[in-house]
Amino acid sequence: MAKLSKDTAHVEQFGPVEDRTGEVGDYTIDFLRFGENIDATPLFKGLPGDRCTSPHWGYVFKGRLTFRFADHEETFEPGDAFYVQPGHVPVIEAGCEYVQFSPTDEIKAVEDVMTANMRAAGIGG
Repeated sequence: MAKLSKDTAHVEQFGPVEDRTGEVGDYTIDFLRFGENIDATPLFKGLPGDRCTSPHWGYVFKGRLTFRFADHEETFEPGDAFYVQPGHVPVIEAGCEYVQFSPTDEIKAVEDVMTANMRAAGIGG
């Protein structure tokens, strides 16, 4: 059985965001921690609808996490397990910690665009 933990994951720092990440099978697992409020809208510029095109499954450990869709918002708090469909933008409160599971092929395409947008904004990893 394949597994990943916060301790065995690869650590990346993107400004106030810590991402502990790794792949298990066809999925990418991200343990995320946010040091300040983040509205990720600018990071998705260039994707269809300027929104994330990958689905995610996850669990919130601390804080509050909102996904904005074109026609509604979904908010998750500690103890909530979640599924979000493609077509969202995350808005995360400082102190939020959660884990998310995403299909690797789909999240890689999103991450490529996010990385280019972070570089253009001067945010490094």
